[in-house]
Amino acid sequence: MRRTTLAAAPVAAALLCLGLVAAAGISQRSDLPDWLAPRAYGFFLDSYPLFAFALVYGVARLVATAAAPGPAGLPRRVAWCAVGIAALLAAGSYPTFGGVILRGAYGSGSMAFLTGQPLWLAYALGAAVGAIAFGAILGLFGWLASGRLRPRDGWRARIGLAFCSVLSLWFAAALLGLARSEGAGPWPHRAFTAREAGIAALLVMAAALPHAVVSAFRLRTRIAAP
Repeated sequence: MRRTTLAAAPVAAALLCLGLVAAAGISQRSDLPDWLAPRAYGFFLDSYPLFAFALVYGVARLVATAAAPGPAGLPRRVAWCAVGIAALLAAGSYPTFGGVILRGAYGSGSMAFLTGQPLWLAYALGAAVGAIAFGAILGLFGWLASGRLRPRDGWRARIGLAFCSVLSLWFAAALLGLARSEGAGPWPHRAFTAREAGIAALLVMAAALPHAVVSAFRLRTRIAAP
């Protein structure tokens, strides 16, 4: 039961955040602090708006991983979880929304397309770069927060789960990038309508669930380990 809760909680957090944004009518027309407004909007939020909720998922996933069973003590869990959250938010929002994660993904995909690759392949390559960057932060700091720093065995299972984790995040990146074409609306130019919020929620849930399933198996392996 605890394993299921820890695996599913980040999905619920992302959906809850989306629901609050929709219910509050938050958009570019909303008043924001002067320090936040220049960083909150721009090309990458306009093009990949649901990445905002992917960041919420990532933060919640780091917290859930730090809370999972493992050999680490409380100070190590708190310290590395905090560092991981800071690293994820910096990589996803500095200097403006999207950070190096979306810039790397967009740059890779654009270069592939400009060198003559088909659009679908360029899109897939860009999504892969974003997924690897996002997943590397989750994996590294999750392991530092609660994993066994010197694992004695189980390398095949660990490598297999890491590979599945990257694949699931690759799927998520590709799916979330289709928000505009799938009818999630022009947010943040204006607030979500009820229909657009529903479509966005379905996309976020479908994107996050595969990684949540992989995380559940990872927790199961950790609990079963001596």
